[in-house]
Amino acid sequence: MLQSETRPLNIICLASYFKGGDFMRECKDLGCHVILITKEKMLKEDWPHDSLDDLIAVPNDAGVTLFIDLVTFISQQTKPDLIIALEEFDVMTAALIREHLCLPGMSSSTAKTFRDKFRMAGTARAAKVDVPEFVPLINPEDVRDFMERVPPPWIIKPRSDVSAIGIRKVEESEQVWRAIDELNQRENLHERASYYLLAQFISGEVYHVDSVVGDGRVLFAGANRYGRPPLEVAHQGGTYISRTIAHRSEDERKLFEINRKLVKAFGLQRGAAHAEFIKSDADGKFYFLEMASRVGGAYIAEVLEAASGLNLWREWARIEVEGTKTTKLKPARNEYAGIVLSLAKQEYPDTDSYNDPEIVYRVKKLHHAGLIVRSKKLDRVEELLNQYAGRFVDDFVAVVPPLEKAE
Repeated sequence: MLQSETRPLNIICLASYFKGGDFMRECKDLGCHVILITKEKMLKEDWPHDSLDDLIAVPNDAGVTLFIDLVTFISQQTKPDLIIALEEFDVMTAALIREHLCLPGMSSSTAKTFRDKFRMAGTARAAKVDVPEFVPLINPEDVRDFMERVPPPWIIKPRSDVSAIGIRKVEESEQVWRAIDELNQRENLHERASYYLLAQFISGEVYHVDSVVGDGRVLFAGANRYGRPPLEVAHQGGTYISRTIAHRSEDERKLFEINRKLVKAFGLQRGAAHAEFIKSDADGKFYFLEMASRVGGAYIAEVLEAASGLNLWREWARIEVEGTKTTKLKPARNEYAGIVLSLAKQEYPDTDSYNDPEIVYRVKKLHHAGLIVRSKKLDRVEELLNQYAGRFVDDFVAVVPPLEKAE
C-alpha cells in the first residue's frame, strides 16, 4: 500500500486489548492520520496518544455489527484507507469491515483460516505440513473413530480462542464424552461442542516463529523456543520463558521452511505472523500447532528486537504504508535474547536486585515480573534465564486458575 500523493493515509486500528503502540507510532511518523478503536475497559491503558488523531471506545460487549456501523459513521467524514487489527480477537472484525466498505486487505475467508483451528489444521495438512491428528467435536462416529485410532492423552481445545485459553488435557474416552455433554449444555451457542476440537497430544518442546510478510513473502523471521510449553505454564503456573534458538541451526532452517509454506498456504499477503510448533520427543519432527496473523504476545516482539534490532510492529507498519521497497529486511544485529516472565504476588514487583549487564528490558505491568536479556552468546542467555526462573519462584511467582474463555 503506497502513501497517497494527495493526502495522508487514513488508518483505523482495532485493539480490543492493549497492543500495537509501536505500530501506531510508526504510522504517525510516516505521516498517516491514525484512529484507534478499543473497548471501554482499555481506555486507561498507556496508548500512544501523541500518535493518535482520535481514540474511540466501544462497549466491552460490542459485536461486529456495532464496529461496522461505527467505522461507516467515521467514513462519512474521514474515508479510511486501511483497517488494521492489532489484536487476535479483532482479525475477523477488521476483515468484515473491509468487505462492507470494499477496502483492500485480508478477506473474512482468509481471516477464518487464522481464527479457526479446525480450518487451520486442514490448511496446514493440505500444504504437506505435519499436524497432530484432530477431529471436530461434531459427529459422534468421527470422534469415536479418532479415539480408537489415536492413543491418549488428547487435548480438547476451542477452535477460535488464543494461547492456552479453554484447553484441557484428557486421558480417557469417557472424559471426552462427558466434556461434549457439558459443552452442549452451555447457554451460549458459540461455546458448544461443535466449536471445539479433539487433538492428539504430542509430548515435546514448543517453538514459535514470528515473521513480517510483504507481497506474500516472508521478509524477516525469528525462531524462539519456550522454556516450558505455554499449556503447562497456563495450567500449573510458574515462569514463562522464551529465547532465541541457535542461528543457522538445522532446527532454525526447518522452522523457517515450514513457516514459509504456511504463510503461502494461509494466503497472508502482508502483515505479521506468529506460528507455533512442537518438536516431538518421539520422532524429532516439527508438528504445526497454530498460526495467527498478528505480532506474538508476551513481549515476543521485544525479545526479537533485542536479538535482531528489528521491531516487528514498526516494520509491519512500514509495509502497510509504503509497500515493500526492499526484498529483505536486514537485521541490525545477529545476537541472542530471551525473556523470563511470571505473574507476581506484588502489585508492583521490584526487580532492581537483578542487575546483570545483559538485562535490556524490564516489564512494567501490574502483578507481572519480567526481564529480557541479550548476549552475543546463546549459552549466556540460557544461563541467565534459568537462574532468574529459579529466583522468580521465591521472589514473585503467583498462580491463578487458567482461563476457560477470554475476558
